[in-house]
Amino acid sequence: MVKILVVDDETDLEVLIKQKFRKKIREQEYEFVFAENGRHALEQLKKHHDVDIILSDINMPVMDGLTLLSKLNEDHVLLKSIIISAYGDMENIRIAMNRGAFDFITKPVNFKDLELTVEKTIRYVNQIRSTIQAIKENNILKMYVDETVLNFMDSREFESSLMTNETVEATVVFIDICDFSAISEKEAPDKVVKLLNSYFDVMVKEIIAQKGYIDKFIGDAIMAVFRGDYHLDRAIDACLATRKMIEELPDASDDISFSPKVTIGINSGQMISGNIGSAALRRLDYTVIGDEVNIAQRLQAAADEGQIIITESNYQLVKESFNCKKVGQVKLKNKSIPLVIYEVLD
Repeated sequence: MVKILVVDDETDLEVLIKQKFRKKIREQEYEFVFAENGRHALEQLKKHHDVDIILSDINMPVMDGLTLLSKLNEDHVLLKSIIISAYGDMENIRIAMNRGAFDFITKPVNFKDLELTVEKTIRYVNQIRSTIQAIKENNILKMYVDETVLNFMDSREFESSLMTNETVEATVVFIDICDFSAISEKEAPDKVVKLLNSYFDVMVKEIIAQKGYIDKFIGDAIMAVFRGDYHLDRAIDACLATRKMIEELPDASDDISFSPKVTIGINSGQMISGNIGSAALRRLDYTVIGDEVNIAQRLQAAADEGQIIITESNYQLVKESFNCKKVGQVKLKNKSIPLVIYEVLD
């Protein structure tokens, strides 16, 4: 259920909203909480910690909507606000947007437009929460430790989860950008980093879309892990989407002639999940280790440009869901017996 706080001193708006959204209220899709001004809204937020979005007027007694936006930026940075006001001039719109408003609707309210705007805002809020959840579950946190994220997390829960070491069933994916080192040898560092990060952004989006998480970035490669129901299927779906998106990208720029391609290794099985590193250096990675992880990395190394490679045992698990082609036997490092491998086509 989505909880929406409506802040307006006009009682008519409360009646209208209850009427116009009665179906969603009845079906328990939306729950509305009301406040008559900005100060009352802040009091309501103390009682209702699960508010998702705010609909707020500008001109109100005691505390106006623009002041409320400033207060929200201090203590409720993840909340998104939609301003609903008769003051639709550009100055008020600019002030509201600069103070963090997500969108702006003028009175008299077009309720169809309001409904679409609320749905759009809810989708955005859910994306933020999904991203934060992904950050909680993996060590991307080290890279961009933001105060907002830290305040949002329950530190005891997070610390406890980091200290858990266990054997898990999971799928590991290694995705490498082919021949990227050639660019890094001849281009300026700024260009190299920006280009690499742009490729990583594409990959990460597809991995998170399939509920995987980034274990680590290794040079110009990504290691990702998928757990839970259908983790192998989801991993393959993410890799197929990643390959497609990467290969559809244009050349790096006018002065860099580089069309990105990837090699991908996927492996599924039992692995150890836990904190690996040096306590003395205060540097631990929450990661997965084991033979299955090593095989995934070596499958990626054995892949040709554009190939997604899996083992025969994994092929048997997904052959009814994906179109695969037998590649043959390959000798992997530290494996006495060659493995039969398959390429996932689509």
